Amino acid sequence: MPTVLAFHAHPDDEVLLTGGTLAKLADEGNRVVIVMATDGMVGEACDRRLAELRASARVLGAARVVHLGYADSGHGPVLLPDPPGRVRFARADPEEAAEKLAGIIREERAGLVLSYDPGGGYGHRDHVQVHRVGARAAELAGGVRVLEATLPREAVAWLYWPARLLGLVKRFDVRDARQAGSPRSAITHRVDVRRYARQKRAALAAHVTPHTGSARSARLMRLLIRLPVPVFAAVLGREWFAEAGRRPVRGRSSEPGRL
Repeated sequence: MPTVLAFHAHPDDEVLLTGGTLAKLADEGNRVVIVMATDGMVGEACDRRLAELRASARVLGAARVVHLGYADSGHGPVLLPDPPGRVRFARADPEEAAEKLAGIIREERAGLVLSYDPGGGYGHRDHVQVHRVGARAAELAGGVRVLEATLPREAVAWLYWPARLLGLVKRFDVRDARQAGSPRSAITHRVDVRRYARQKRAALAAHVTPHTGSARSARLMRLLIRLPVPVFAAVLGREWFAEAGRRPVRGRSSEPGRL
């Protein structure tokens, strides 16, 4: 079975965007490696976030976790200065970061890389950098398929107002929602991961730090991990990918495990 390498921006992204797919691929016998660009901390480095990532990876069945060593760039309008001894990922040299990632791809002999769509899902500067670095690393490594994790843009726009009314989103406006993810016409892989909902929920719960505090994002995370498994499966039981250079087949699901 080939090795699958999932490249992500921040701890817990691996669960929210690809957790069910990673659990499925691992269950089918693939070696799964998670590479995290940052430790998810805007301020000082936090080993706790990386420990939580490793716990989440174990739940999903991943064999290895690698941190590239960059700092979280944050999502506000201002890109803060680099913290001591680290470079914010959005400010990193994409070629240098791609060389690091390509080295891991070669070392693992990965045949499939999971990355992000060009807009980084919702425009986060670190997510956009994951797309750039992931695509370039695959070029440097050669012979690697790249599936870009995304969301159906039409569904995001439809869900925006209910989420806004419930107080679950604040920093985004309707124009952001209409540009998030990818149009359905660009999505090539729709993966049903409802069978792995319990695993995905447990992996999300392993990320304790993002659940603490009173921020909207923390409240949303707490809500998700408290959902009964059937409800969690209904909400987060599907994952979507776009493969560059491949046209979607209407009405048919295609799964990343089929290499």
